[in-house]
Amino acid sequence: MTKTKEPTFRESVDLMFNRAVSLMDLPPGLEEKIRVCNATYTVRFGVRLRGQIHTFTGYRSVHSEHMEPVKGGIRYATSVNQDEVEALAALMTYKCALVEAPFGGSKGGLCVDPREWDEHELERITRRFAYELAKRDLIHPSQNVPAPDMGTGEREMAWIADQYRRMNTTDINARACVTGKPVNAGGIQGRTEATGRGVQYALREFFRHPEDVKKAGLSGKLDGKRVVVQGLGNVGYHAAKFLSEQDGCKITAVIERDGGLMDENGLDVEDIRNWIAKHGGVDGYPSGKYIRDGSKYLEHDCDILIPAALEGVINLDNAENIKAPLIIEAANGPVTAGADAILRQKGTVIIPDMYANAGGVTVSYFEWVKNLSHIRFGRMGRRQEEARHELIVNELHKLDEHLGEKWSMSPDFKQKYLRGADELELVRSGLDDTMRTAYQSMRAIWHEREDCEDLRTAAYLASIEKVAASYRALGL
Repeated sequence: MTKTKEPTFRESVDLMFNRAVSLMDLPPGLEEKIRVCNATYTVRFGVRLRGQIHTFTGYRSVHSEHMEPVKGGIRYATSVNQDEVEALAALMTYKCALVEAPFGGSKGGLCVDPREWDEHELERITRRFAYELAKRDLIHPSQNVPAPDMGTGEREMAWIADQYRRMNTTDINARACVTGKPVNAGGIQGRTEATGRGVQYALREFFRHPEDVKKAGLSGKLDGKRVVVQGLGNVGYHAAKFLSEQDGCKITAVIERDGGLMDENGLDVEDIRNWIAKHGGVDGYPSGKYIRDGSKYLEHDCDILIPAALEGVINLDNAENIKAPLIIEAANGPVTAGADAILRQKGTVIIPDMYANAGGVTVSYFEWVKNLSHIRFGRMGRRQEEARHELIVNELHKLDEHLGEKWSMSPDFKQKYLRGADELELVRSGLDDTMRTAYQSMRAIWHEREDCEDLRTAAYLASIEKVAASYRALGL
């Protein structure tokens, strides 16, 4: 918790929104319409567990219906409250607009600690919550489509999808009522890794632009960059794993709820993840320097800082001590409005959450489309693609025989080139394209407008303009 008084998460989102719209020429009425949350439903329901009735409080907030369905995750945490859910719903609106996913913004939450309940108990709680939302069309393939968030995953989404199907037995599109499902229950390849993979693609795109890299006081490519990751959950783990294994980054520090680990030579992310799964935390891990107050490693000297857990971890209390020249917000709202101002003044470049963690909603969009089309990606065209490639390879093979030692194909060229793209490769391709395009739309504003000082403001400007255009098209 911060000692210094500063805006709440909800107020931080509003402050950042206000900073962006002050640079725009929107009618006051339209500005207010985009800013406010359309509706929030609060439900309190009872479930009989362990011999008594337990009452749970849940929320589903709809921020904007300029496009439908609205989209946003459901999180399970004891800290869930209406302000947080509404702020997250607003971020979803802007995030979907930025990456051009055709959704409005929504968010849900349930005040529960999933670690306190056995699996069968959590299933009963989840199904009852889903029932309360679905009967009010707050879960619906064409109106409101949830997804996993903090504290939830494939398992919970499968329960919700099954509960909706039981309530709507003749809805042929029932599977599209929720995304982030297991592959064998209507999910899509690559969804689990999507947000972390999106962080990787975002950094790759950033480092393709030397001018942007220079603004962060860095140089060169991703290879060899020192990275600190806060939160080794689904997002932080995949981001760290991909960056270290595929881009040559060194994960020099990892921060978890029970402490932090640091090793300047680089930590083994996979091994730490397995240790956490077995022991519940990083305490006792045999490698690296362990400290109880892991948050101190946020201030560790590194090239890239990836906050990938809760909001508000970088705040007025520690912003001055942050040494990372580049921060990429893998979590929602990890940098408060007050800290954001301090970091901008220091020259720190922040790749904002509404862009950086949009990989999840992007692949959720692909899953939703797959569920509505009732066919997996690649099924119609993969073998035809292979056959067309084979024509080229056969011609090259003839050339290879004719020229002999003067020229020859690489040994594994034929095998690699012949293979048509499967669903996972197509999903990754679509995600990479989305992250590249969205970054370019942000950086164009960042570089072309003198009154836009940072990527966050650029992201808000790009997304709010798209939402405003949708409302104008509706006649508002």
